Amino acid sequence: APMITGGHHERGLRAGTENIAAIVGFARAVKIAADEIDTYRKTVTSLRNRLESGLLHALDGVVIHGAQAERLSHTSCIGFASVEAESILLHLDLIGIAASSGSACTTGDPEPSHVLTAMGVPPELAQGSIRISFGRENAEEEVDYTISGLCDAVQHLRGISSQWTGAGSL
Repeated sequence: APMITGGHHERGLRAGTENIAAIVGFARAVKIAADEIDTYRKTVTSLRNRLESGLLHALDGVVIHGAQAERLSHTSCIGFASVEAESILLHLDLIGIAASSGSACTTGDPEPSHVLTAMGVPPELAQGSIRISFGRENAEEEVDYTISGLCDAVQHLRGISSQWTGAGSL
């Protein structure tokens, strides 16, 4: 059956003329992306590694999920012992940092990530895990600001938590 009626284009399945300008523009965008992929990957990997090493150095009870696995270069999933991810995200939002506690398809789900629990992450650590992504427009100064903001948030939340007993809380 035709997707759009009204013409005989595309063997009668779709009326109208192809958007040649958009097709050419898309082809050019793909070429640019392909030419820049290695530079992009190096840039975002460096930013991700800076964030992760900064947090591991500054805080106890931090786990980088999948750190030893082959993984996306622009994304980091970080667990903080004895802290709820949603509380961290509220603190980050107040200082202009966007992050997530799970995938878009599980937004609002109070259960720990099924992916993290399938990886063997204890549910209480999965509940304290956030995801941060990087793009070509991010800079090292933003990563440093994020490290500082995360440290402040986690230390504050642990300070009011009865669960946090120090490094052994993992």
